[in-house]
Amino acid sequence: MAAVAITWSKIRNMAITLAALTLAGCGALAHSAAPSASQIAADFKGAPAPLAALHDQANELLGGGASAFDAELRALRGYPVVVNKWASWCGPCRDEFPIFQRVAPQLGRRVAFLGDDVNDTTAAGKAWLRSFPVSYPSFADPSGAINNALGLDYASGTPVTYFYNAAGRLLYTHLGPYLSAASLRLDIRSYLGA
Repeated sequence: MAAVAITWSKIRNMAITLAALTLAGCGALAHSAAPSASQIAADFKGAPAPLAALHDQANELLGGGASAFDAELRALRGYPVVVNKWASWCGPCRDEFPIFQRVAPQLGRRVAFLGDDVNDTTAAGKAWLRSFPVSYPSFADPSGAINNALGLDYASGTPVTYFYNAAGRLLYTHLGPYLSAASLRLDIRSYLGA
């Protein structure tokens, strides 16, 4: 009987450990990695006008739907664009957000970043951005209309990251979260040459 009790005890402990690891992977431990305002200013110093204008909208949740988002993409022609589709309720999105907080300012003079806050309430999206500020704007997309209008509805989950070249052509779609800043930088370098 003692062997059975030990076995059940080990099983219970493994279940507790597994539950803790699962929670850790669902955004429970995400911490903001936003650089200081002075660091962001230094990173963006000398940015071309279209990228500087984008950075002036840092951390805003913009409206206007698919037409406004498409207009923003067109205004950024001449620069590679990284679009991150996220939602405040998405655990893996929460885990990868600090990676975008670090990488976007570092590349902000050469690469445009945009967010697509999909299937989320505006209040929840704004609250999330207050806790995890980014150096670029996101678009409110409560119904997924932006994603659908761009013909990207096959990637219905979150997070998803889209890579557009300087001509505005979609080159690569990364499904799921980025697990490190190095892997995001590698994809930007590989697909966008930046």
